[in-house]
Parts: sequence; structure tokens; C-alpha cells
Amino acid sequence: MAMNLIQFQHGMSLPEFQRSFGTAAQCTEALRAARWPNGFRCPRCGAGEHCRLDRGALFQCNACRRQTSLVAGTLLANTKLALPVWFLAIYLICQAKTGLSALALKRALGVSYPTAWLLHHKILNAMAQRDSVHRLGGQVQLDDAYLGGEHAGGKPGRGSENKVPFVAAVSMSDEGRPRYLKLTPVAGFTHEAIKQWAHAHLHPGACVDSDGLACFAAVREAGCEHQPTVVGSAKPRELPQFKWVNTVLGNLKTSLSGTHHAFKFAKYAAVYLAGFAYRFNRRFDLRGLLARLVIDVANTHPIPRHVIRAAETRC
Repeated sequence: MAMNLIQFQHGMSLPEFQRSFGTAAQCTEALRAARWPNGFRCPRCGAGEHCRLDRGALFQCNACRRQTSLVAGTLLANTKLALPVWFLAIYLICQAKTGLSALALKRALGVSYPTAWLLHHKILNAMAQRDSVHRLGGQVQLDDAYLGGEHAGGKPGRGSENKVPFVAAVSMSDEGRPRYLKLTPVAGFTHEAIKQWAHAHLHPGACVDSDGLACFAAVREAGCEHQPTVVGSAKPRELPQFKWVNTVLGNLKTSLSGTHHAFKFAKYAAVYLAGFAYRFNRRFDLRGLLARLVIDVANTHPIPRHVIRAAETRC
């Protein structure tokens, strides 16, 4: 069997990471470049001339004298953690093929579990926000899926109180390979829920392959072509039009069950699914994934703890 070059790419090794981002000065410069790739601009007057204070982490505009912190207005705002700790967390999360639990992050960073949990969720939210603006086009494989199992004595099947419904959609390349993935929680598999999902996540004109679930016909109301296939007793691997979406769902199940002992599906499904999709969508350049995630973290607005704790299932 030929070696899968994507699967076996080198990525960024830990020694290489430490050489590039092992000091506060290195992390400061990397964050500055991610936040202001074309050079600092004063948020008040727009001037570029400035001086740097507090070891380079504070920028003072020469025109209006306004001082701007490097982390102000970013996901790192008001952080008490050193920048190297943030960068190590970003590195570990983006380089882990199956994701990383907050407990594993706690042990790797040497911080408390609540700190690791919050840091983990902030980075997952940055991943989710970055991919939320992308829409799928061309040929798209679509399927329904659930997170969670049935409670003992509770409702069985799709009606279980512990199951969170989500849509899995994979856009395909002209060569028939998976290109981009979206995993999106929905209120339920109803016509209205799928119509709203399609308007938000599909380009008009996309050609959607799905099984015979009636609600998927709603993608037509978003200007998409719909090609339903009644699966019946056929096995997923016997249907090439669903090969890749089923492969992705299998990998997702393995990732979540192998990494997380448990999490609150109804509250946090969206960000855990987004973290998996974010890594999948950038799998062709594992080495460059760290730099891309640093940029996304630098361009995500602050998310306080109470906002994360109050998260609801996103539809």
C-alpha cells in the first residue's frame, strides 16, 4: 500500500517549536506579526509611527500618544499566562491529530485544570469563528449524525434527550477527494432547521448528495441542487456518493471517544466539532497550521469565561 503523504507529513516537531517560540520575545514578535502583518496602526488615529514600551508588548502612537497593548482586543486580553504558555497550548492543540483534552493540556502546560479548560475553549472558539464564514460549494456530501448516547430508561433512538443532532457536510474536489468539512449542530432534522443551515453554510448552486431523509430537500430553498439516495439496507461503504462523509464521521467518533472521557454535548458540541473540522480543513499543511492558528487567535475578539460557560447549542 502506498504511503499517505498527508498522513505522514512531518509537521512541526517540539524541538523546532521550542527554537522558534521558546521565549517571550519570540512569542511577542510572532503575535505582533499576526495581529499587524502590515505594521502597527493606531486604533484611534490610524498613524503608523510609534514606539514600543514594556519589553515590546505596549505600543505608543507618536501622533496621539495612545497606548495599545499587544493583547488588547484579542483572545489573549487580560490574560495572566505568559505568551510562551499560550503558544505551547496553540501548538499542542493544532498538532494533535485527534485533538487534545483539557486534562492532557493541564499536564502539558503545568497549569490548573480550570485554566487549561478555559484556554482550550478559547482556542476552540477561535477555530469555530474562523471556519464559520466559509461556505461549501460544488459537489457536497451531506449526512445526519448525533453526539451522545441514550440515557438508561430514557427515550431510545433519535428522540434520546442526551443526543445532539448535527449536520456533517463535505465538499469534494474535481478529483473526488474531500476538500472542506463542516460539522454543525442543529435544533433537529426538520425542514426549517436544514433550510436555515443551508442558507448559512452552502453556496447557491451547490450540488448536494444526501440520503432519503425528507428534511434534506430544504437545501433547494437555498438555491442548491439536491440529489437524494434512499439507502435502505445498503452499507455506507457500498455507496460511493457517501464514502467521504461517512469516513469523516468514523474518524470523528474515534477522535472524540479516544480523547475526551466526557463533555456536555448540548453546551459544547459546536466548539469540539469545529476543532476537529478546523484541523481537517488544514490537514495539507500541518507544519504551517501553528502560524495560521496564531493569526486566528490574534484576530478573535475577547471571549470572557462567563460567555463560554453560558454557551448554547448553535443552530
